[in-house]
Amino acid sequence: MGDIDKMFAPLGDVPILVHCLSSFNESPSVHAISIATSRHSVDRVRLLISEHDFDKVECVVAGGARRQDSVKNALLNLDGSDIVLIHDGARPFVDEEMIERAVAVARESAAGTAAVPVKDTIKVVNPDMSVRETPPRESLWAAQTPQSFRYDLIIRAHTQIEHDVTDDATMIEAVGHPVQLFMGSYDNIKVTTPEDLHIAEAILRSRREAKAN
Repeated sequence: MGDIDKMFAPLGDVPILVHCLSSFNESPSVHAISIATSRHSVDRVRLLISEHDFDKVECVVAGGARRQDSVKNALLNLDGSDIVLIHDGARPFVDEEMIERAVAVARESAAGTAAVPVKDTIKVVNPDMSVRETPPRESLWAAQTPQSFRYDLIIRAHTQIEHDVTDDATMIEAVGHPVQLFMGSYDNIKVTTPEDLHIAEAILRSRREAKAN
């Protein structure tokens, strides 16, 4: 996204982060929200919270050098929780049904992640770009967020796992605990590039039109 912090990229009439926070703030299953953001964006996030009256946000913390460091900083401010959901601030289309599925899976299995079956054929490649393997598509799912965990389990994983990971479910796998998938949504995209923002605008228009009808 160049110099744009994707959480603040405009989507419709508000930043992407506002769409995310609205869903969690309105959920009856969510009681407290902790936000990790870059150090220079802390005040900006706090202003957004005040402007939109997100009363469940308890703290905004500065993130760390890696994604997992940022998540840990946010988690430590939720001490006393039994279940936590971890969500990317650049996924604006999380909804109440997905949040409820996340909570239910964490209560039953202690660790879960939203995911969707992949639509494309996936190729595993060698360094020279030749194909090494084509795994069967029916066994492949694309992980999303929210990811949900029993609090003590995810804290233990963040304490024990020091190597770099791309999501929190991977940390749970690394400590030897199974992760249960639950259905996400193909609309639940992560806005990473300007092209993703165009797709997000189309999804938002479609949802607003459906709601109006």
